[in-house]
Amino acid sequence: MRIRRSSRLLVPAVAALAALSLTACENGTGTEDEGASTPASSVTAQPQGTDKPTTGSDTGTGTGTGTGTGSGSAAKPAGGTSAKPSTGTGTGTDDKDPNAPENRVLCNGSNTKVTAQPVPRPLNHMLITVTNTGSKVCDLTYYPVLRFDEMQWAPAAAEATKPQAVTTLSPGESGYAGVLLSAADGSGDGGTTAEKLTVAFQGRTPNSDGGASATPPLPAKGVYYDSSLTVTYWQQSMDDALAW
Repeated sequence: MRIRRSSRLLVPAVAALAALSLTACENGTGTEDEGASTPASSVTAQPQGTDKPTTGSDTGTGTGTGTGTGSGSAAKPAGGTSAKPSTGTGTGTDDKDPNAPENRVLCNGSNTKVTAQPVPRPLNHMLITVTNTGSKVCDLTYYPVLRFDEMQWAPAAAEATKPQAVTTLSPGESGYAGVLLSAADGSGDGGTTAEKLTVAFQGRTPNSDGGASATPPLPAKGVYYDSSLTVTYWQQSMDDALAW
């Protein structure tokens, strides 16, 4: 009979414990296995220094930039190009290039030899030759300004002969200008014979002073000219100077 009483007392006790366990699970206070699952909001932390830098414009203050030495993380300056350090051995040679504009000088009577010689063809023409006798490249700008004897006017230039570029002479090279002395049909006025010629040079702007003039000798019999007197622009070749 005692054994029966114990069984009767144990049955209600077991039932009561089962009920308490079920209630605890429903309220979230049960002793669940903590390693069985991970909350949804949990984020696994990454070790510092391994994050890749972002390419955006944000300037976050996090520690993800670390001290990594990867070449892809260097920031570029505004404009998208990285500044290159100066090596002190630049390749610019303008200060040594004799043809660079800043290293050329004007051709004039001080650094050239000038001659004036009548030619048989074309008729009534004269050729002026300027040879660079200096040590630098020189420019023959525009056209020569001629003066025979004490004439009070300067002959005009034939605009059709204006070259595409300034005539430039290296040391020893020559430039040319053609001169129409008189009209072949005799239509010119005030014809006279000159015994002296002065050749003036222009500067970098039209009609400006280009430096020393030259006085090339004329033939002993002189040179006849009239109101048709016209000159060409300075040319790089003799043929171009006499083609007009």
